Amino acid sequence: MSAETIEFEAETRQLLQLVVHSIYSNRDVFLRELISNASDALDKLRLETYRDKDLQADVSDLHVEIVIDQQQRTLTVRDNGIGMSRDEVVSVIGTIAKSGTAELLERLRSAGDGTAQEAGAASELIGKFGIGFYSSFMAADRVTLITRRAGLDGGVRWESAGEGTYTIEDAPDAPQGTSVILALKPADPEDQLPDYTAPDTIRRIVRRYSDFITWPIRMTPPQSGDTDTAAEPETLNRRKALWARAKDEVSEEEYAEFYRHVSHDWREPLETIRLQAEGTFEYQALLFLPAHAPMDLFMREHRRGVQLYVRRVFIMDDCEALVPDYLRFVRGVVDAADLSLNVSREILQQDRQIQLIRKRLVRKVLSTVRTMQAEQPERYATFWSELGRAVKEGLLEDPDNREQILEICSFPSTRDPVEPTTLRAYKERMKPGQEHIHYITGESRTAVENSPHLEALRAKEYEVLLLTDPIDELWVDAVSEFDGTPLASVAKGELGLDDEDGTGADREQFAGLLTWLGEVLSDQVREVRLTNRLTTSPACLVGDSHDMTPTLEKMYRAMGQELPTIKRILELNPAHPLVVGLRDAHGERPDDGELAGTARLLHDMALLAEGGDLTDPARFVALLAQRLERAL
Repeated sequence: MSAETIEFEAETRQLLQLVVHSIYSNRDVFLRELISNASDALDKLRLETYRDKDLQADVSDLHVEIVIDQQQRTLTVRDNGIGMSRDEVVSVIGTIAKSGTAELLERLRSAGDGTAQEAGAASELIGKFGIGFYSSFMAADRVTLITRRAGLDGGVRWESAGEGTYTIEDAPDAPQGTSVILALKPADPEDQLPDYTAPDTIRRIVRRYSDFITWPIRMTPPQSGDTDTAAEPETLNRRKALWARAKDEVSEEEYAEFYRHVSHDWREPLETIRLQAEGTFEYQALLFLPAHAPMDLFMREHRRGVQLYVRRVFIMDDCEALVPDYLRFVRGVVDAADLSLNVSREILQQDRQIQLIRKRLVRKVLSTVRTMQAEQPERYATFWSELGRAVKEGLLEDPDNREQILEICSFPSTRDPVEPTTLRAYKERMKPGQEHIHYITGESRTAVENSPHLEALRAKEYEVLLLTDPIDELWVDAVSEFDGTPLASVAKGELGLDDEDGTGADREQFAGLLTWLGEVLSDQVREVRLTNRLTTSPACLVGDSHDMTPTLEKMYRAMGQELPTIKRILELNPAHPLVVGLRDAHGERPDDGELAGTARLLHDMALLAEGGDLTDPARFVALLAQRLERAL
């Protein structure tokens, strides 16, 4: 049959312009698309030979071949797979030219930004039209397709410049499979158009996008002009998809090498995690926990996510949709049998499959850490010291897995100056009659460990968690209990201790002092009351149960947040000589103006004792100097 020239429909010409200029953000992906098509053709041939035993097809050396002709500036991607008949080629071309394309095109153009809005249009285009094939026009002025279906005698040749028309004709001598021949555009670095006749460029693209394709991808380097010896074909892809191999077939060295490849970390991983899901939705995952915190772990522009593959074809780095922010240190690969991608296969659509993968990855990582905690405490200690601060963000970010996160958390406590404790271990050590898991937050261990708020608890030998990470100030307000035991701040509300010190009986004796102090310090505190949380200090400052802590208030103000003044409660130790003396002095000399200065000193001492900042240091120094002078 003679060559037939067919004119593209107007909508098709517009679609091709979108493919070339708008849909893809990186021109290199045209080679990924052609190799993926070739790999699919090889898969289909292998399956067809199983199904049709009479099919006359050579399957002894199935492969993808890339041929470079630097003189003619052509790039050929060839496979010996299933191929296509003339009717199939016409059908593929006709799909984009039939009525209805205009509507899809308009929806695609209106979405434009590659977000989930265009999912409808993209999903209708994908599968009906090999849009990846047309990405060739990003790099080529003219594309020629020569193909012959396995089992048929003759082939077909399709050719187009991607503008107004295409031609189609018989190709009697076409070999089995498909060849796509690109007449390449001139290289233009300013337009980010590399030289695709350069072997190093082809190697780089194949390594990035198609390194784990099942079939060998071969390239014969261009022959130099001073030799007649044909160069040996070079296999460009490693084909070693570790996640697809049985666990006992992969060595620790191979895992370590792959971890370094995906993480750019020169050290070995702390833990390797494998995951495989089968059934209606299949995917495999190979994840790694690093032994050291990445340098950008707490930077605003931190790297996050794992590499995403679909049927071993690289789709994207750092796929944020699959990993929550608090597990941003996890590195590795997820390879799905199928996912909803946008038309360029560069952006993931948010659908049920993505959510299912994400949930299972999170649970697998958390359960792995839990197992490490129970069976390999030294490795767990390394994990927590390096990455625990990030994991604790999940207590706010991921309420669905909050209990699992709490189980793997460790915190410094008053029990040991070095060794942290888990909440489970804390509960096991709780004293008879202790009803709360007690904690205190602050800027440093030294500050909180010496806080007067701990005095009564120390006397009762109650353990207290010492929470000094900035994230601790936030999550303690979101987490009210662990395994049925309430969490309670020692610097907020009532401690709930027995009234062993007789503060109830003392209230009547100190009523006048409390009222007077409340008036003198009204600009600094909301209330003055007696307490049994102190044993050696005269006073301390506490907040109500739902008040913001001073450290958190300071953090917000440092970020430029305007906050109303938060007044706290001044608690007095009725057994302390200073408090008793102030009570007696006020009772004897209620009009003595200098007692107000002593009251302010008492307040400022309580503020300094907890590591707070004085609002008027000069006044405090002057009052203190005056009192010292009198004492001398």
